[in-house]
Amino acid sequence: MSRGRHARHPLSARSISRLSIVLVAGGAGIAAPLLTAGSAHAAPAPAKVQQQAQSAQAAAQTKTEQEPSSYTVVSGDTLYKIAVDHDIKGGWSTLYKANKETIGGDADLIRPGQKLTLDTASAPAERSSNSERADRSSAERTSSVHKTQSTNLDGWINEALTIMKQHGIPGTYDGIHRNIIRESGGDPNAINNWDINAQNGTPSIGLLQVIKPTFDAYHVEGTVYDQRDPVANIVAACNYAADRYGSIDNVNGPY
Repeated sequence: MSRGRHARHPLSARSISRLSIVLVAGGAGIAAPLLTAGSAHAAPAPAKVQQQAQSAQAAAQTKTEQEPSSYTVVSGDTLYKIAVDHDIKGGWSTLYKANKETIGGDADLIRPGQKLTLDTASAPAERSSNSERADRSSAERTSSVHKTQSTNLDGWINEALTIMKQHGIPGTYDGIHRNIIRESGGDPNAINNWDINAQNGTPSIGLLQVIKPTFDAYHVEGTVYDQRDPVANIVAACNYAADRYGSIDNVNGPY
């Protein structure tokens, strides 16, 4: 058998180069349509994402424009109702803190025509600031706080009258006594869980049925910072009554 007949002849360098050119050209010819087809289908994706982003931004802007930043109080309104109607984060108490300068010391006393801000974003900072001031104030007066000594209504009223006299708060034994009997029957732990204050989350508590915002606003330095403390409750209530009615003696019904 002749070897020459089955001998394998290596390709020359020129043949390899020509083959490489053909393959490369062929590959390019095949790859080009694939790249073109892929680009044709991929191009709309960024546009779609951009369109969705623009739509979301427009919707957010529309929502912001539609949401009022303030509200004018009308007859029959309560902070609780306003907070619910306008979906205020943090509820009525946050709304109150954001509008305390407008409303005053009693969260229940809002008046038709008052313009309230619904932007409560600054309320947490205010709470923090107020808390810091309260802590400092509490620390300063700890050593001079009057601790209730009496264990009966007569003693509580007389202790309260002593403190009221020191602070120039008007009121008499009889005026305080008759209001206590009407409001709580003389029970320092009495609590009203059914009226509008309770529905708003601030039930009336103690001898003179004081709500927390009023107690906080009219608490008198030197008394225990406790709404249920008999003497502190009486003094804060009389301080409030003096501001609103001239004296607790002028109060003859719900106040």
